[in-house]
Amino acid sequence: MDTFASELEKMDFEFFATGQYSFHVDEAVNLITNPHFLFLDVRAPEEVKYVEFPFAKHIPLDELPKRLDELPRDKFIVPFCASSFRAALAFGYLLSQGYDEVKALAEGSDALAGVLKPGPLYSLEG
Repeated sequence: MDTFASELEKMDFEFFATGQYSFHVDEAVNLITNPHFLFLDVRAPEEVKYVEFPFAKHIPLDELPKRLDELPRDKFIVPFCASSFRAALAFGYLLSQGYDEVKALAEGSDALAGVLKPGPLYSLEG
């Protein structure tokens, strides 16, 4: 059986109802400085040139299969994008490729940028 198909079969009502697949921005922002977490920006280069997240690894979704070797398997990967659609695709794909620790960002990159204001940023730096 296709590994992606087997991951999809696990995504039943309980899976989505309990939020097992994602972090909300308010949870995720506290993980930015945690070295076990790798934020994966799967937006297109055209989007990144306007709003960049320096703490994130940027691999556009369409390049992910060819650049999979750039992602460590010993980190918790948090894919995100502008709307959460591509992040969800990256989530499923990474699971199908044997990544055990993956959760997508439930909101888009606008929400992430919105919480990164001077107060929260200052606390991340300290």
